[in-house]
Amino acid sequence: QKQLAESGGGLVQPGGSLRISCGASGFDLESYAIGWFRQAPGKEREEVSCINSGGTVKYADSVKGRFSISRDVAKSMVYLQMNSLKSEDTAVYYCAAALRLDYGLPFPAQVEFEYWGQGTQVTVSS
Repeated sequence: QKQLAESGGGLVQPGGSLRISCGASGFDLESYAIGWFRQAPGKEREEVSCINSGGTVKYADSVKGRFSISRDVAKSMVYLQMNSLKSEDTAVYYCAAALRLDYGLPFPAQVEFEYWGQGTQVTVSS
């Protein structure tokens, strides 16, 4: 059974760091793209970062240079290291999976992500 489970969220001060994790049980990470999304109160869900099945990565402009996505294929884990956190990074963070058997395919659009976790709250506040 395929399941995604986020962990590691919490309260952090502005300028601080946090690493959140996505346990991708039942997924072969070399066949799925894993994306990190976030949704703040009153705002639409937005993609933060994605690691494609072939290992290529992308970031939203708002987090470039501050966030880093990585994965451990053997452990079926995907991580999002968040540094230099700002109050505007406060949101519920979700990981999601999209089938990507062909490494040549582009990064999936949000609508292509079939599987979603329950989310983990990240609050950046002093």
